[in-house]
Amino acid sequence: MNSSRNLTYLSSPGEVSMADQWFEIASIDHFWVRRRFEVFRRLAGSLIPGAREIAEIGCGHGLVQRQIEDTYGREVTGFDRNEFALKRSLSRHSKICCYDIHQQDASLQERFDLVLLFDVFEHIADEERFLAALKFHLAPGGKLVVNVPAGKWLHSAYDEAVGHLRRYSIRSLRDSAARSNLQVTKWSYWGLPLVPTLVLRRLWLLGNHDQDKVVSAGFSSRSKAVNQLLGLVSRFELTPQRLLGTSVMAVLEADGRLTP
Repeated sequence: MNSSRNLTYLSSPGEVSMADQWFEIASIDHFWVRRRFEVFRRLAGSLIPGAREIAEIGCGHGLVQRQIEDTYGREVTGFDRNEFALKRSLSRHSKICCYDIHQQDASLQERFDLVLLFDVFEHIADEERFLAALKFHLAPGGKLVVNVPAGKWLHSAYDEAVGHLRRYSIRSLRDSAARSNLQVTKWSYWGLPLVPTLVLRRLWLLGNHDQDKVVSAGFSSRSKAVNQLLGLVSRFELTPQRLLGTSVMAVLEADGRLTP
């Protein structure tokens, strides 16, 4: 585990719209974390070998950084303002930085060919301001990979407890991107086999206002056996798919830099 001695402070720590308890539950072996990375590999994994430098904004405790280190042997610079999560980073080799991207550090301007934004965008109140700051760090011709929760109708007490301000459709994600002169070039819904579990979660959590209990009940896989079962169920889905899912993942590029 990366210790706090490996943590570089480019900005002061700050409050983020994310429950700290989630970082204690989400492990590298959690079925959803594993499935998300499988979808990423199929949709956008080919971007990693050609990227000179890779960054993850909102890296949390380093799940994606660790997955890319282990699978591709690449380092991913991680940025976040949540000191609680950063000090618990699972990454082994990558840089971890306490950094507010709105600060726009000159040394990071147009530095990264590939930027990952995994389950962060739904926590952001001002999407356009955030994407403008993100693009400051994106190299010319660079690509952004975004993962967000999908389906407004799946919104539940869990979303509120973990700080989700919205859930997306591909249409609403495209609209948000277009307002910042970004265009979706590849995308997929995923999590279709898990839709029933989220419907049940929504019903189960009705009327529950204890944030810790809601986060635990809403994300914990309960046991190793259940985790393995849900992992197996989650794989009964071919991606990319355009039908329905609990999440949507997309590759974004700047409008003026699209590859023919």
